[in-house]
Amino acid sequence: MSFKTEQEAFWAGEFGDDYIARNTAQRLLPSKTVMWAQILRPAHSVSSVVEFGCNIGVNLQALYNLKPTLDLAGIEINATAAETARALGVADITEGSILEPVAREQVDLTFTSGVLIHIDPESLTAVYDNLVRTTRRYVVVSEYYNPSPVMIDYRGHQNRLFKRDFAGDLMDGYGLRLVDYGFIYKRDNWAPQDDVTWFLLEK
Repeated sequence: MSFKTEQEAFWAGEFGDDYIARNTAQRLLPSKTVMWAQILRPAHSVSSVVEFGCNIGVNLQALYNLKPTLDLAGIEINATAAETARALGVADITEGSILEPVAREQVDLTFTSGVLIHIDPESLTAVYDNLVRTTRRYVVVSEYYNPSPVMIDYRGHQNRLFKRDFAGDLMDGYGLRLVDYGFIYKRDNWAPQDDVTWFLLEK
């Protein structure tokens, strides 16, 4: 597979494999399930979902646990992660880059979780286009938030982690409206995550 950006090659390769070892389903699944229960509460009539950058499928597994009748799919650039997600048997997994145009029928909800922060800012529009084009109603972004774009050192690497107002980009650029949002603190007593802010947006 050929890549347009350094970030794609980075996550498709050895660093992406190491990420899998650090972030196991056993560790993440409980808090992800709690997060999705919060996100989906105000979302109506969701029966089909696509995740852009699904990694090993923890979010998809959480969604399946909450509602096994959901039609779930994911796209993942790292071959090892895609294989692991496929083995769960809860979603249709495609190996590929989310920077490439996605040709598939629309679903009720598309989302990213901890993915936009690792996309080259100049390539974000390609992912935004996919998220909006593929959904008929809802878009969810669960990412690190910052009011203005900023690059953060990521485990000794530069240009691999970027914070910004991703939801604001989608609202301003695509006319999406804010339905709900929430913050999950890393010191939460019950279901911690790494200071993640999620946004539920609607067309």
